[in-house]
Amino acid sequence: MLTDAAAIAHIYNQGIADRHSTFETRSRTAQDVEAWFDGVHPIMVVEEDSQVVAFVSTSSYRARECYAGVAEFSVYVKRDVRGTGAGKVAMQALIPVARQAGFWKLLSRVFPENTASRALLRSVGFREVGTYEKHAQLEGVWRDVVIVEMLL
Repeated sequence: MLTDAAAIAHIYNQGIADRHSTFETRSRTAQDVEAWFDGVHPIMVVEEDSQVVAFVSTSSYRARECYAGVAEFSVYVKRDVRGTGAGKVAMQALIPVARQAGFWKLLSRVFPENTASRALLRSVGFREVGTYEKHAQLEGVWRDVVIVEMLL
């Protein structure tokens, strides 16, 4: 819901600051996150005591029409809640909703050393397809990413 945008931005900004899960370096505002709610790409949140502690968002994979059923996803968990299973709850909620929204595949890229995320994704059925070497730079350093996918 749009009302979750500020909480999602806060959690995403933690991930940006940690430099372990995204190439992004610019913090996001609630208004930035509101644009993610396009009515096509599911966004799920996990709440604890009425506070958003994790989220998973989807977005377009490519602009070409043939890829309309493929969605990229990102999953982030609030720092003080990491390792509690909130990310798994978010992913388990996303899978049937993405299928119901008409997607046939979910995919993402994960830094190789992000072993917690890789284990989480394997635990909910994603497979590691391969590695993009030197995919992009983060703070002037080339970084690889592991490609993960799930057929829905």
